[in-house]
Amino acid sequence: MLDSANFDVALPPGRSLDIYVELHNAILDHRLPPGTKLSEEEVGDAFEVGRTVVRNALQALAYAELVTIARNRGAFVARPSREEANEVFEARSLVEPRIARMAAERAKPKDIRRLRAHVKKEHKALANSDLATALSLSARFHLEIADIASHQLLGRFVRTLMSRSSLIIALYWRRPDVACEKHSHDALIEALATHDGAAAEDIMNSHLVDLRSGLDLSERDLKGVSLKQALRIE
Repeated sequence: MLDSANFDVALPPGRSLDIYVELHNAILDHRLPPGTKLSEEEVGDAFEVGRTVVRNALQALAYAELVTIARNRGAFVARPSREEANEVFEARSLVEPRIARMAAERAKPKDIRRLRAHVKKEHKALANSDLATALSLSARFHLEIADIASHQLLGRFVRTLMSRSSLIIALYWRRPDVACEKHSHDALIEALATHDGAAAEDIMNSHLVDLRSGLDLSERDLKGVSLKQALRIE
C-alpha cells in the first residue's frame, strides 16, 4: 500500500490528501477500472466530505495523469489509448533495463531480502488466482528496483511510467495469469544479488518484451464497480 511519501506530485492538504491516496491506490490496484466516473457527489458521500475537498483530490490525481477531467462531464479514471500503450512500453524498454543494471551495481543484502519478501507475496497471489493483486505487486516490484538504483530523476520517470502501465494493463491485458512474472522477477533478484549488471539488464529487457506481448490493444468495455466497493468502504 502506498502512502503520501511515495508521491512526486504537489499533494493536496488534509482530507483531500486522504482521498487522493485512497483513490490512487484503488486505481493502481485495478479496483477502479479505466473509464470509471468519479462524481464529486459520490466521492464526497463515500468519504463524508464536501465537494471542495473532493475537487482538490481529483485535481491532484489529474495532475498525476491518473484521472481526466472533462468540462461539463466530470472526472474519470484515465483511459490510455492504444498509441499511448505502445509509447509507454517503448519508454519502459529504454529506461528500465538501465535501471536494473544500476540496481545490480548498488544492491545491498537488505535490498535483496526485501525483494524476496515482495516476490513471496506475488507467488501467494498467483497461487490464490488473485490476478489483480498479482499485477499490482508486479508493478510495485519494478518500483522497488528503481528505488535500489537510487537515481532520482530516472526513478521519478519510472514511477510515472508504472502508473500509466497499471492503467494500460487493466485495459488491455489478455493473459489469464501472470506466471511469467514469477520466473522473471526471481531471475532479476538473483542477478541483483550477484551484482551482475549485464544479466539484470538483459533479463529486464526480455521481461518487458514478454509483458508487452501480453497486451491485446483492442478496445473493450470493463465491468464497473461501485465506488464504495472499490474503496472497501462499508
